[in-house]
Amino acid sequence: MSGERWLMVSDGARPTEDIYFLESVAPHLRSEGDHVGRLDARGWRWRMARWVLTRQLGANLVICRTLPMTALRWLERERGRFGRIVYVIDDDLAAAAEDDSLPGAYRQRMVRAAERQPRLLALADEVVACSEVLAERLRAEHDNVKVMTPPLIASLPDLAHFDIGPSPDQPWRIGFHGTRAHLADLEALTPALVTLQHGRDDTELELMLGGHVPSLLAELPRTRCPAALSWPTFRRYQSQQRVHVGLAPLRDTPFNRGKSFIKFLDIAAMGGVGVYSNRAPYTEIVEHGVNGLLAGDDPVEWQRCLERLLAHPAEARHIAEAAAETAARLRPEGPASAGD
Repeated sequence: MSGERWLMVSDGARPTEDIYFLESVAPHLRSEGDHVGRLDARGWRWRMARWVLTRQLGANLVICRTLPMTALRWLERERGRFGRIVYVIDDDLAAAAEDDSLPGAYRQRMVRAAERQPRLLALADEVVACSEVLAERLRAEHDNVKVMTPPLIASLPDLAHFDIGPSPDQPWRIGFHGTRAHLADLEALTPALVTLQHGRDDTELELMLGGHVPSLLAELPRTRCPAALSWPTFRRYQSQQRVHVGLAPLRDTPFNRGKSFIKFLDIAAMGGVGVYSNRAPYTEIVEHGVNGLLAGDDPVEWQRCLERLLAHPAEARHIAEAAAETAARLRPEGPASAGD
């Protein structure tokens, strides 16, 4: 149906908003004649957002992850003014709230978000989850849950950085670009990374956690620890920076089980070969030795994967090419809507 209105009511979860709606579904909605907008519901901006909403009777709403309490209460009172409400979620908030391995401040944010989630589920006509595991958990709380795995919204680079090295003059860059939520996952790789950096002189580590990188890793030779970037800045950085190998460890925890394979797309967007934990969601998209490498929880397996790629640069490039081909097939191709 053309001519519908869709409004993203935002609490600032820009990565989720862009990946699962604004840069994937929304372009197709616009091509069909629908109108799509975004309203920031945080702080002083809520007054303007509310004013706009009161003049958009019948509009469909999209909510990602959570909402400020003021906006949530207002939507509960005014639910009848609007059409469909779609709730998009890309993390198991309840599991995060109970995971004491997560950084304290992050976990507290997840506690608050998890407390609000039942009310958001009650508002929603439809829930869109990033993985089948997360969708299955939410089906106990909502009778209309669908899966939208992450699409590729970044450009894919050429792989010219594989033409030289690895050598001391042209070290290969091994990158970890996860959030603090994955700090414990990175820490599990410490023995492998310590052995690698002390045993070779042709590798450079980039661990994008700033001052949160464990000192044992931060002090390794040829290791950079840039601070985490805002989403727009990271996207620019991702389009310019190249890695040869990307690390995506994922311990077997209730929180991690709800994750998507978004890191596969992030690594491909930086031109890298990914080394991934040998479990879902990565086993859903990675074929070992073809478009990535899978490693068990033993750090020795991660070290072997890294050594394999460094010893066989031509094979590494072929794997990176295959990963890019896989990622390219995940570009949005005109999904009719979040509800189709």
